[in-house]
Amino acid sequence: MIQRLPLKAMCEYAGMSVTPLPGRRPSPDDLLVLLAVARAGRYTAAAAELGLNHTTIARRIGSLEDALGGRVLARGAAGWVLTPLGEHAISAAEGVERALGTLAPDAPRLTGVVRLSATDGFSGFIAAPAIVAVRANHPGVSLEIVAATRRAAAQRVGVDLEVVVGRPHVHRAEAIHLADYALGLYASREFLDQHGAPGSFADLDRAPLVYFIESMLQVDALDEARRSTRDMVDSVSSTNVYVHVDATRAGAGFGLLPAFLADRHDDLVRLFADEIDERLPYWLVCRPEALRQPTVLAFIEALRARIAAVEHELLGRPRR
Repeated sequence: MIQRLPLKAMCEYAGMSVTPLPGRRPSPDDLLVLLAVARAGRYTAAAAELGLNHTTIARRIGSLEDALGGRVLARGAAGWVLTPLGEHAISAAEGVERALGTLAPDAPRLTGVVRLSATDGFSGFIAAPAIVAVRANHPGVSLEIVAATRRAAAQRVGVDLEVVVGRPHVHRAEAIHLADYALGLYASREFLDQHGAPGSFADLDRAPLVYFIESMLQVDALDEARRSTRDMVDSVSSTNVYVHVDATRAGAGFGLLPAFLADRHDDLVRLFADEIDERLPYWLVCRPEALRQPTVLAFIEALRARIAAVEHELLGRPRR
């Protein structure tokens, strides 16, 4: 008969300290369920990841709360969030996870899902190549992306990492500057042949602009970047930066575009590069507990490597 390793022994093996608690000891299985819910933010998502059902997840969490003598989860605006007691329990849960990982030394070292919320451009140009690099060594790691252009969320429920434009103001989270990128004014060669190239800023007065929907723009840095094009009129507006690029290429007007996306197209011409060169920062926001997940750390390292490799493209500087 196989005997279950006591929680205290598992945590001590993983280098975790355990404070004696009244009553029965929490089950390691219940702790791992809490870990899954904390990462996913929802019972249903945690159940799918663990191969359980919603009722079992709820029962496991209830059992853990009975053992610990208090609530480990509270309802947040977008899902479940950890209470202070839950944050304490998560440290032990991560120790259990690491201890179990040592039982299969021949298996892929890293597995799991990294959940990212990021802008469209960052997701495609930075995050997608980064996860390819991670999966080259750790095929058990996958990436889920929620593409969104917004401020940093007050509560990071259901995601491990957020990438936002502009410096975030966050509480109980880590904010890390990743890189800067350039916005420039572009037009298609065909559009310029038909309408003529502007010789000065005055020629842009009432000219058609392709950019974000102003009334829906939640990011101050992106709104401020439009200051040099205030006298232009909206032609095509979208929440998706790839639509901006395609609309500009189609001749909808002048696009205020990320250089790293626009410069890849030979049919686009950058205009007034010295005068219109808005620099915007990408910031990474994450929960402190996410920075203890090996898969998340590996992905962040891959993000940094990808950013270093394309720094010139981000800033709109041609390679020499």
